[in-house]
Amino acid sequence: MVTIQTSGGIGSGVVYRSDGTIVTDAHVVEDEQKKPFKSVRIHFADGSQAPATVVGVDDPTDVAVVKADRGNLPAAKFSTTLPEVGQLAVVLGSPLGLEQTVTAGIVSALHRNMPPSEGSPQGLIDLIQTDAPISPGNSGGAVVNSNSEVIGLSEAYLPPSSGAVSIGFVTPAATVIDVADQILKSGVAAHAVLGIIPTDISPEVASRFGLPTTSGALVIEVAREGPAAKAGLQPGDIITQFDGQKIASVTDLLAAIRKKEPGQQSDVGFQRGQDTKSTKVTLGSTTKG
Repeated sequence: MVTIQTSGGIGSGVVYRSDGTIVTDAHVVEDEQKKPFKSVRIHFADGSQAPATVVGVDDPTDVAVVKADRGNLPAAKFSTTLPEVGQLAVVLGSPLGLEQTVTAGIVSALHRNMPPSEGSPQGLIDLIQTDAPISPGNSGGAVVNSNSEVIGLSEAYLPPSSGAVSIGFVTPAATVIDVADQILKSGVAAHAVLGIIPTDISPEVASRFGLPTTSGALVIEVAREGPAAKAGLQPGDIITQFDGQKIASVTDLLAAIRKKEPGQQSDVGFQRGQDTKSTKVTLGSTTKG
């Protein structure tokens, strides 16, 4: 476990390869405009420090890779399978700058989704929930099991002011490995995209625009010549099905798309006015245009 210092604050990271490659959360190494810092500083467990460059970031999963100017590091072992609910979860990191802090709890749930927000406009999908305390500064640090295997990276927590008690979220190790390896290979990670900007349908929106339902994902913009446009989707359509799965919200739609690969074809069911329609969409890629 390492501490990552930037001009914006402090976060945590995990040694991915012995050559100085480190994985962390993208928001740890980005500024408020979501632009990666050119360089950061790494604090190691032995008290030494080294400069590092940001190799790449992936905002859809909030995973980043940095390369420290130091080799012969002990790389962490990542678990390739999801943990089970109730298993031990040990959080390592630098909460509030307190380096090498350890907290513990259990895996509370799997496959949690966080809806889009200002800091994460695409939402965060398929997270692990834990009751192990996670605080500012823990982001990007390891969460390990009883075998000292990394099951994921600390991602976020619900603050006590929200009424929550010990609710934290972790990016699964499988996601971290997949994204990190893509970044190391090509500098970016590819994700499937539909080519729309959707929004949830509040009762106020439904009333204002005369929409027949508050369930589904309302299409407010369609990318020109994008996958959705080519399939005939239009602003004002309400997506209600995706490959047979009911879509009740934007988060449902994002989660369904995230499970797909660029180039795959999916069936999209939608409402247009009082008509129920369906179309086949060949999904695009975040790495193209």
